[in-house]
Amino acid sequence: MIPANIQDRDCAANLIRKTRCLFPWIAKLFADGGYAGAKLKAALAGQPVELEIVKRTDNEGGFKVVRRRWVVERTLSWLRRNRRLMAHYEAFAFIAEGYAKLAMIGIMLKRLAGPTPNRAT
Repeated sequence: MIPANIQDRDCAANLIRKTRCLFPWIAKLFADGGYAGAKLKAALAGQPVELEIVKRTDNEGGFKVVRRRWVVERTLSWLRRNRRLMAHYEAFAFIAEGYAKLAMIGIMLKRLAGPTPNRAT
């Protein structure tokens, strides 16, 4: 039985190690304040990767752009444009992962193709 109170940061060190095996050139990672803590820092001590915590400031009211955080938020909003990724329809994580990859492939293909000419109808 899987405990219900596992946090993302509890699995982050293992995920980072596996990711570094696939992509050894990654040298710096950005994470939000939820990943701050001595436990994750100690787990990554032997890894040649720098983890930078991007914290938001609560001192100012309203929306403020936080350095590097907008990249993640923008990418997630692009992914949410896909109906299949709006809710958890899939029974298996690997299927949801496949749909996320297809969505990113679509985004990159649109970028590579460039702007489409206006067609008169």
